[in-house]
Amino acid sequence: MKEHFNYLVVGTGLFGSVFSYEASRRGKKCLVIDKRDHIAGNIYTREVRGIHVHEYGAHIFHTSNREIWDYMSRFAEFNHFINSPMAIYKGEIYNLPFNMNTFSKLWGIKTPDEAREKIREQIDGLPIGEIRNLEEQALSLAGTDVYEKLIKGYTEKQWGRDCRELPAFIIKRLPLRFTYDNNYFSDPYQGIPVGGYTAIIEKMLEGTEVRLSTDYREFEKSQKTAAERGEDFISYDKVLYTGMIDEYFDYCLGNLEYRSLQFEVEDMPECDNYQGNAVINYTEREIPYTRIIEHKHFEFGKGEGTIITREYPRSWKKGDEPYYPVNDEKNNKLFSDYMELASREENVLFGGRLGQYRYYDMDKVVEAALQMVEKEL
Repeated sequence: MKEHFNYLVVGTGLFGSVFSYEASRRGKKCLVIDKRDHIAGNIYTREVRGIHVHEYGAHIFHTSNREIWDYMSRFAEFNHFINSPMAIYKGEIYNLPFNMNTFSKLWGIKTPDEAREKIREQIDGLPIGEIRNLEEQALSLAGTDVYEKLIKGYTEKQWGRDCRELPAFIIKRLPLRFTYDNNYFSDPYQGIPVGGYTAIIEKMLEGTEVRLSTDYREFEKSQKTAAERGEDFISYDKVLYTGMIDEYFDYCLGNLEYRSLQFEVEDMPECDNYQGNAVINYTEREIPYTRIIEHKHFEFGKGEGTIITREYPRSWKKGDEPYYPVNDEKNNKLFSDYMELASREENVLFGGRLGQYRYYDMDKVVEAALQMVEKEL
């Protein structure tokens, strides 16, 4: 017997789940598979003593698009969490993004004019001509103090290279804000879903068949073998692939580069409040992790005890989880070559941050998935 689906969706992350939900609403039958043993991809949250732990790093939903905000609000109520991270450099605490609180702590000044003048003095004193690397770009935008204390070490940890070896385009601009406002995002809509992100994906996939711990290639091979043997098998018209595009093509043109992360979770049932803020960055190069997340502060201190996660940037190799595409000239050219191969795959769609080799904010993931649905259906 053959069971037939309109779409095989590879990946239960936000892109695949939005597409499956919308396709199902339009009468299409979807089968969703994921190699992990849980749904929701990198926005997966698990509950521990009333605390929703962001298993793969902090995710704050924010958008300037009212339609996307209203769309996501169908699946969850959002709290009014405002992202206001802090940074620690050699024991000193600074506000992020770089604002008047930051400048006042750095220089003891009070007014925006004083801050602008201080930055201008530092930039004017630098022997920088044509911008050749990230260090010169950051110095030309923010001056020496902001760069040395709050950008340099963090960036070198994040990318695993000296700032003088990194291309300038990584920092196209810096958010220098001359107000006493610690809100990291300027988007009017932002928050954390009450009940965690996993609950959103559960609602999107409700009524859709989902198979976890299922690798795409192995699944495809098993169905082909079953059909050849005259056994029960599954068929489908099209595939939506949200995994790594180079992996789909068996790295035939070479592998794209990524940066990976290692998460060190510490459960502290006897501690009520570890650091007093949801996110604190550690900007010294000598400290191996880039930030500590205290999950309960995303929901205003709710839950018993506390749980923290330290994030360690890592170089990526095959088999590791890819988190950040390295969108330099070499990799973008290679991705373009893979897209040429993808254009010849008549019944395969590529979506999400890995399928499209770009770092998406969550609202842009939702928007791209909805656009694909409209184009397809």
